Amino acid sequence: MGFQKKVLIAGAGKSGVCAARLLQKKGAEIVLYDGKKDTDVDKLLGQLETRDNVKVILGELNDNMFSDIDIMIISPGISIESHIAEEAGKRDIPIWGEVELAYQMGAGHVAAITGTNGKTTTTSLVGEIFKAYTENSYTVGNIGIPYTDVAAELTDDSYVALEVSSFQLETIEEFHPHVSAVLNVTPDHLDRHHTMENYASVKLDVCINQSEEDYLVLNYDDPITREMAEDSRVKAKVIYFSRTGEPSEGVYQKGDAIFLKTKGEEKKVIDISELVLLGAHNVENYMAGIAVTYYMGIPVDVIVKVLKTFKGVAHRIEFVDEIAGVAYYNDSKGTNPDAAIKGIQAMNRRTVLIGGGYDKGVPFDDWIKAFDGKVKKLVLLGQTRDIIADTARRNGFDDIIFVESLEEAVNVCALEAEPGDAVLLSPACASWGMFDNYEQRGDMFKDYVRRLK
Repeated sequence: MGFQKKVLIAGAGKSGVCAARLLQKKGAEIVLYDGKKDTDVDKLLGQLETRDNVKVILGELNDNMFSDIDIMIISPGISIESHIAEEAGKRDIPIWGEVELAYQMGAGHVAAITGTNGKTTTTSLVGEIFKAYTENSYTVGNIGIPYTDVAAELTDDSYVALEVSSFQLETIEEFHPHVSAVLNVTPDHLDRHHTMENYASVKLDVCINQSEEDYLVLNYDDPITREMAEDSRVKAKVIYFSRTGEPSEGVYQKGDAIFLKTKGEEKKVIDISELVLLGAHNVENYMAGIAVTYYMGIPVDVIVKVLKTFKGVAHRIEFVDEIAGVAYYNDSKGTNPDAAIKGIQAMNRRTVLIGGGYDKGVPFDDWIKAFDGKVKKLVLLGQTRDIIADTARRNGFDDIIFVESLEEAVNVCALEAEPGDAVLLSPACASWGMFDNYEQRGDMFKDYVRRLK
């Protein structure tokens, strides 16, 4: 399918570059804009298929850059309330995100997974199950490989596991997965979405183009996601997963096993003792993955084979090393308080905890309360360190140390931890400002830990 249009791409990071490459393959004329004046244009153009039909604009916006633009592609890091989005809106230029662009250019059977926590683990599990079923499978989205990077390769027989964020869901128009899932909704990104109601509403947009022939997988144990089934936008058949209940159709934990009930028939899928990843939150991720893949048409025996070997993803309660009797864990993906609570709950020993980072405007009280005598020291860095410290003291915890860098944090933890303790990086905050992303933060933590040897 050709795309003979003039397209303005806002944001020249990974997402923007992949969008540009896809559009070049489809024959579009491109204006690539980035607000950073010092961006290396030669290096940027070197990442594209060709330098033809591409104009790069850096720095301040100007009216000319909107001239004859048919559509604007906005990177997920740029708010739809930003100045550039405002200017496009004034000119009635449609605004798409990466997910909408890739969907319109791509093909195949799409499963879309969103939620505050567990997205990456669940999407990775779904992707592994798809891969076990067919070589023609892709795992994309917020998980690391942009959807646009593979869209041109997709065929009608492709299976796509897509991790999709609330930022990406703000700009969908026709995006239509066969199975969508909202895993949970807890406070996050309130600096961008302003209220929990707005945030939850955007999450549910994952299903707005689905029909009665599609499926929406929801967490029955989360009151916000459970109530989504009653929303007027939901046309798909709702499938629940639950650790505490037994839905009439769906996936649930009963005793020490996971069961699937469909059309009134109950089938045991797997004993929890056969699963590699520990923790109640991971049981939820497994159940969500089972529900998504089963309703995508994958046979149960294929699903079970993968469940028994799936080892999770990097940066999520990842064991790094044991040094001088102290176990070090990397939970850099704990980018909000609810995710970080799960990191603490997974620890089975006294813990020196590293927290702090970018301020997303969320409260930290529940995180501090979850310390529950397990956290012996709290080592804080980044923009939120004073806010977290004040919250901790208000909740009766004052064993706090301030540091200036992650390297200093690791060294301080090594001094404070005793044999038998754990050191846990689980920041409860985004990485922006100090790091490019949570992966870089986690990789640097692992490097600093290994240097302790």
